Amino acid sequence: MLVLAGAGTGKTRVITFRIARLIRSGTDPSRILAVTFTNKAANEMQERLQAMLRLESAKRPLVATFHSLCVRILRRHIQLLGYPKRFAIYSGGEQEGLARSVLRDVKAGEAVLSPSQLIFQISNWKCSLVDPSQALRLADTDRLTLAAIAYRRYQQELKRLGAVDFDDLLLLVDELFRKKPEILQQEAARFDQILVDEYQDTNESQYRIIRALAGPHRNLCVVGDDDQSIYGWRGAEVKHILGFARDWPDTLTVRLEDNYRSNQAIIAYANELIRFNKVRHDKKLNASRPGGEVPSVKQFADEVQEARETVEAIKSRLETGEVEPRHFAILFRTNEQPRLFEQWLRKYQLPYVLVGTSSFFDQKEVQDLVAYLRIVEGTDDDATALRIINRPTRGVGEKATGALVQASIDAGRPVWEIIEHPDLRPEIPPAAARGLDRLLHCIQETRQRIRQDGLADAIRWMIHECDYRKEVDRCHTEPEDREQRWNAVQQVVNSLAEFQRENPKGKLGGFLDEIVLGDRQVEDEKEKQLRRNAVALMTLHSAKGLEFSEVYMVGLEEGILPHFRSLADDQAGVDEERRLCYVGVTRAEDRLTLSMSLTRMKWGKPRDSIPSRFLYEMSGQAEHSNYDRICAGRTADTTSR
Repeated sequence: MLVLAGAGTGKTRVITFRIARLIRSGTDPSRILAVTFTNKAANEMQERLQAMLRLESAKRPLVATFHSLCVRILRRHIQLLGYPKRFAIYSGGEQEGLARSVLRDVKAGEAVLSPSQLIFQISNWKCSLVDPSQALRLADTDRLTLAAIAYRRYQQELKRLGAVDFDDLLLLVDELFRKKPEILQQEAARFDQILVDEYQDTNESQYRIIRALAGPHRNLCVVGDDDQSIYGWRGAEVKHILGFARDWPDTLTVRLEDNYRSNQAIIAYANELIRFNKVRHDKKLNASRPGGEVPSVKQFADEVQEARETVEAIKSRLETGEVEPRHFAILFRTNEQPRLFEQWLRKYQLPYVLVGTSSFFDQKEVQDLVAYLRIVEGTDDDATALRIINRPTRGVGEKATGALVQASIDAGRPVWEIIEHPDLRPEIPPAAARGLDRLLHCIQETRQRIRQDGLADAIRWMIHECDYRKEVDRCHTEPEDREQRWNAVQQVVNSLAEFQRENPKGKLGGFLDEIVLGDRQVEDEKEKQLRRNAVALMTLHSAKGLEFSEVYMVGLEEGILPHFRSLADDQAGVDEERRLCYVGVTRAEDRLTLSMSLTRMKWGKPRDSIPSRFLYEMSGQAEHSNYDRICAGRTADTTSR
C-alpha cells in the first residue's frame, strides 16, 4: 500500500491507526515493524499506540528509526562481517577526529580538504553505495582523488578500531543481507507487517533494506509525499516513492489530500507552485479551512530594509495583543541570512530563538562521558581510550600518551589493554602511572557498582570519583557556561535513570546504542528552543514537520531560493528547491508573507537581485515575460517588476 499524504494531512496518525487496526484484526503486535526517520516521530507513534491499546512491553510493535533498527540487526550478526560484537558507533565529533588523523597520514593539508569536508564527501559516497575502490575510479578531480584515498584509509581505520559510523549502520546491514541470505531470511521472518513513514526520504541503502525485509510476505505499507522530498543532498531519492507501484505490482494507492493546517488562500499558493514539478504523483491539496488572507508578496530595496520591515511587521502584530511571539516564524534558505533579522529583533527587544541543528550529543562534555561509558561497558577502541586517559587531567601528558600508543602498536594490542595490565606498560613518569592506576580503579569499581547499585547510581559515583567537574571548570571560564555544561552531564545521568526505569534488565550497551544514535536525546535542543515564547528563525529544511500561525519566507531570489547550486544542476535540482519552497509555504496556518530584496550586498558591494521564479509561479504570473527569461538563466528586466 502506498499512502500519498500531502502536507498537513496527518501522516503519523495514519500509520498509528493502521497498526492499531492490524492488532485489533488479529496480527501479533510483536510481529509488526514501523520504521520512521526521526526519534521524535518514533516516540510519538509509540506513545499514541500505547494510549490506544495499553499493550505490555513484550507485546508492543517495534517502532524504530532506520539506524536503530540496523543497530539491532548488527548487534546480532556483525561478527560475520569481521567486526567485534561490541563495536563502537562513532558520533560526528569522533568521525572528524578520525578524518583529521587520516588526512595527516595521507599528507593532505586542511587548505585542500578539511576533516568536515572529507566526512561530508564520504557520507555522500556511502549514501550512493559507492565503496572506496569505486570512489577512486569515479574521482574526476585531484581533490576527489585525494578524498577517495583518504576514504579507503578511513574505512580501514574504523574497522581496525572496531567502530562504525552512522552511514555504516545501513551499509553493513545491506552487505549482510547480500552476502548472507540465511541472515536475511532470519531477520525477515521476525515480522509479518512492515510500515514506513516519510518514504520519500529513503536513500538507496534504506530502500534496499526495506525491499529485502518485506520481500517474503509483501505486507508493506509506506506513507509519504513526493512533494516534500527535500533531502537529496544527503542521499534521499524521490524516485523510490515515485516508482513504488512499479517495484510492488498490484499496489493499492491511497491519496490523503485534505489539509487541516492552512487556510484556503495559502493552500491555493502551494498548489499553484508545486504543479510546476512535472515528475510527481498527481494530487492536489484541499483546504479544510475556507477563505483566509491572500499571501502577501513584498519587495524591498535591500536586505537591511527586508529585515527591518519584517521585524516591524511582527512587532506591529504583537502590539494588537491577538498573537504571541511563538506564533511567528521567519524562514530562510541559507545559514547566512538570519544575522540582520537577529539584529532588528534585538533592537526592538522582541524575544527570538535561532533554531539550530547542533546536537546535544556533539557537546564535548557529553562525548567525554559517552567515552567513559564505552570503556566501562568493555569497548576498547583506541580513540575512546585516548579521549579519557587524561580528561580530567591526571598527569598523563603527551609523552606518556605517545609511549602508550607505541607500546600498543608494538604489541598489536589496544591501548586500553596496555593500560589495564601494568606489566605491559612502557616506562612512563611515576605521576602518569599513578594517574592511570586511579583511572583503572575508577573504571573497575564502576563496573562492580553497576552490578550492585544499578546504572545511574554507579555512573553518578564515577563522575564524582574521577572529578569530572574539574574538567568542566577548566574548559569554561564563564560561570553561566560552566553551569550549562555541567547540566548536560547531569542530563545524561537523568537519561540513564530513565532508561533503567523503562528497561529494568537493560544493559549499559543498550543505553549507549540509544544515546549515540540520539534516540534518547535527554533535552532535544530543537524541541527546547521551540517551547520558548519567542519568534522562531530557522532554515526551510529545519521547518519541515512544524507549523506556525504566521510565516515570513524571506530572500525569495534566484540564487538563494532556488539556490545557485541547483541552478547549475539539471532540472532535478530546481525541482527539489521548488519542493523546499512548497514545504515553507505549507508551514503557515493563517498568514503568509513572501519577500525579496531588489539588491543584496556581495563582497561589500550592492548587486541587483532577480526575483525567484517561484514568486511568479505561486502568484499565477508565470505568463509574465520576465519568468521565461529567469528560467532560461537570463537577467530579467528589473524595470517591469
